[in-house]
Amino acid sequence: MVEVVSIKPLLAIFVSLAATVPIFLFKDRPNIREAASIIAGVIKFLVVMSMAPMIFSGQTIITPLYTFLPGLAFKLRVDPLGFMFASVASLLWIVTSFYSIGYMRGAKETNQTRYFICFALAMSSTLGVAFSANLLTLYVFYEILSLVTVPLVGHKGTVESSAGAKKYLIYLAGASKSALLAAIILTYSITGTLDFSPEGLFSKYLENGTMGVSATLLIVIYVLFLVGFAKAGIMPLHSWLPAAMVAPTPVSALLHAVAVVKVGVFSVLRVIFHVFGVGLMEKLHLGIPTLFLVSFTIIMASVYALTRDNLKARLAYSTVSQLSYVILGAALLSPSAMMGGIIHIAVHAFSKITLFFCAGSIYVATHKTCISEMSGIGRKMPWTMTAFTIGAFGMIGVPPFGGFLSKWYLASGAIEAHNIPILIVLFASTILNAAYFLPVIYKAFFESSVEAHGLMPQSLGAAATHEVDEIQEASPFIVVPLMFTAIGSLLIGLFPSYFLELAKGVIQ
Repeated sequence: MVEVVSIKPLLAIFVSLAATVPIFLFKDRPNIREAASIIAGVIKFLVVMSMAPMIFSGQTIITPLYTFLPGLAFKLRVDPLGFMFASVASLLWIVTSFYSIGYMRGAKETNQTRYFICFALAMSSTLGVAFSANLLTLYVFYEILSLVTVPLVGHKGTVESSAGAKKYLIYLAGASKSALLAAIILTYSITGTLDFSPEGLFSKYLENGTMGVSATLLIVIYVLFLVGFAKAGIMPLHSWLPAAMVAPTPVSALLHAVAVVKVGVFSVLRVIFHVFGVGLMEKLHLGIPTLFLVSFTIIMASVYALTRDNLKARLAYSTVSQLSYVILGAALLSPSAMMGGIIHIAVHAFSKITLFFCAGSIYVATHKTCISEMSGIGRKMPWTMTAFTIGAFGMIGVPPFGGFLSKWYLASGAIEAHNIPILIVLFASTILNAAYFLPVIYKAFFESSVEAHGLMPQSLGAAATHEVDEIQEASPFIVVPLMFTAIGSLLIGLFPSYFLELAKGVIQ
């Protein structure tokens, strides 16, 4: 690839950082404060998309910032993988900003200025990870993201939210400051550089033998990377994620669809593709144990989701499961599977943010959080539950939704790799996806509150009947964004060429 020097990656990161100033200064004027967040989101997205012609023409954009030692620099780089992640994240930040206005005001949340500041900082660090040229830059932005999202997890200030934020910080910071930092130090001591390489940073050890470095040490480094990137949610390092569900719904959407967990799986893809490389992964036989680990996560997290009555908790375990599809695609090491894993980043982003938006809409309109309480709610909130249905179909993989596209490539990749057990895992997990999503849809549209309570209409009482009748859609600031992301989930399946081209650019 031809390298082009540009300041655009730095500008894209800086925009949301700069937005924190007017957000703070106008903390007593909510309309201006929130307008600043939206304007910054639009500018960020436009800056990111202005790089599209160069990326699609096969160029790589670099922004050198500071060199500490030879091979150890703070540098930005935009390639197809980073660009795809950044374009999705920056678009969804705009949508989530609108949604946040409706949710935070509708739920009468406190500390809204702090929320918007931390949200902006989270998006800056997310794009920093996406545009990192090496492990050092990625590590710095990865750590910043962990720190600025802790106040979001503990936003409500309750004992439960404080405990969730503490667990979140211990898991993520503990893993990154031990295993991840050790992996990075070992990598630099062996190679003398931390820069990502299209063939893999360790590719020279594939071509020339181990060159004095034992295969065991390389395997240890790989394991340290997997443990260190705990944001990927691989079991057993996943429990921080359900614990973080105490956060407000827009934060849950940020954690599960836009930023935190996507940064985790994105970083693992960087390790597989651009630190070890496909060739060395095959030589060291690292794909099989990785496949076993993520397959276990996919199935077990789906089983856990089945047992959860709280809607956000069910979505949280669904996220744990769905994230591992991305890593599964990379670990299969076949072209189609890698395509499927990469595309699933975007598919999951649009579908899962839709589902969390819907959960928030239901909470704002009804203050209900449990699935067992949602009988007949689809007839009172048709837009919300239609969007939920679209998002769920996307996660299940019903054609023509985006999830079908990514699962098709994953299944094709499993066949290319002659790995029938993974085909079975994909089939079983799809059945489980349907098992924990379809009952929610059935209850919302086809079950009445009378049937749910096993009561005759006259025995419900006037108060209960009045409560059901009073339910209506939430604010347009909530409903319009969730419909937008739902439509996006469908469009990815109908018009996938944008993501397919970027995915091809990654694996070529």
